[in-house]
Amino acid sequence: MLKTAPRPQGGLSPPLLLTSLAGPLREWLPQQRWFAAKGRPLTDLAVVSMTELHPDCLHLLLRTGHAGSPAHCYQLLLGVREELPPWLHHAVIGRPSVGPLAGLSVYDALLDPRSAGLLLERLRVPGAAGPLRFERDARTVVPAGLAPRLLDGEQSNTSLVYGDSFILKLFRRIQYGVNPDLEVPWALAGEGCARVPAPVAWFWTTEPRRTTLGVLQPFLRGATDGWTLALRSLAAGEGFTDEAYELGRATAEVHVALAQVFTPGPPDPRGDGLLAAAMTGRLEAAARQVPALAPYVSRLRAAYDAVAVSGVDRPAQRIHGDLHLGQVLRAGDQWFVIDFEGEPARPLAERRRVQAPVRDVAGMLRSFDYAAHARRPWRPEWALRCREAYCAGYAAEAAWDPREEGALLRAHETDRAVYEALYEARHRPDWLPVPMAALARLAAGP
Repeated sequence: MLKTAPRPQGGLSPPLLLTSLAGPLREWLPQQRWFAAKGRPLTDLAVVSMTELHPDCLHLLLRTGHAGSPAHCYQLLLGVREELPPWLHHAVIGRPSVGPLAGLSVYDALLDPRSAGLLLERLRVPGAAGPLRFERDARTVVPAGLAPRLLDGEQSNTSLVYGDSFILKLFRRIQYGVNPDLEVPWALAGEGCARVPAPVAWFWTTEPRRTTLGVLQPFLRGATDGWTLALRSLAAGEGFTDEAYELGRATAEVHVALAQVFTPGPPDPRGDGLLAAAMTGRLEAAARQVPALAPYVSRLRAAYDAVAVSGVDRPAQRIHGDLHLGQVLRAGDQWFVIDFEGEPARPLAERRRVQAPVRDVAGMLRSFDYAAHARRPWRPEWALRCREAYCAGYAAEAAWDPREEGALLRAHETDRAVYEALYEARHRPDWLPVPMAALARLAAGP
């Protein structure tokens, strides 16, 4: 029989807990895929909130400080046992030598089927645990006892699939406020938009203020993400234009629904100039960190200047914010759009702001380009055909063609490629030629 951790006398206070956890967490956190400050020394740790979910599982919001960069807040579920069974050895965080947890094994409780199952039970039966609040849509039945499994491949969050019926996304990097990945799908469900799986249950915290921590949605069994489908098409030497056309229609359908449930933003006479200035600032900052960008800066800046001159005709509205082939699923002959969190590295207020819908279009066009580069030899004609089919499908559903907003589309595609170049230079240098090839093309002009 497995031994759980003995309960410290007098309870655990955050400072006391950190005497045990600081050492193991300083080593473990930078190794996690969702840790945002890779390469920057971890200078400080502080517990924002601590809740005992069950006798051997602690829920923590942990603030980290880093030299030369802003602080971050992370969500952790930590298991504590006297002994770990063999199937949890891969989940170990450390064995503290000091403090109230000295001599005990601390591990990532999301990898423990028992703790993951108890978390689902909290969502099934709404209620509170300390500052945590668990809520559920009463119209949906969530059965008890669904077996959990961790979903591989996540970058910035952790997802658990329960019985191939539901999927729980647990936000790892926390920004205080309502997360768009709950706000937007809930609003679209009320509008009857079937392209986006509706939230079934969610939980949030009251400390330090109301903040979304996780969302449970239906799991689309048998669905395949767009990136995988695109790579299969390329490997088989097949076209992808029919799928790209239907994906364009699905994107437009979601945009139309978003404009109906969220009031579009009023025209801002300064908007074009502010957008161009923000893009230029990101370009110049990226060029200081990616030397390969330097030769293109002046010509790429022209794409942003063109927006400031020509203006933006279409009203700003709520959008997806980080749309690419990995954010769409195909089940049967239908496309679904998921993950409305936006780019996690950007401030939450920015991710919830109204923006030009063509930004989402640009993100998908860049994704076709990435897929074409992922297989050798490079297939630029495949990407070009997909781009045209996607825009045609969008135009058929939205009654306007994103290609008619050429200056704005080029500016957003350039901005996205600059972001990609910075990301690849930091994390995947072997992939840097992909955005650099796009930037060379964009620098050559429309």
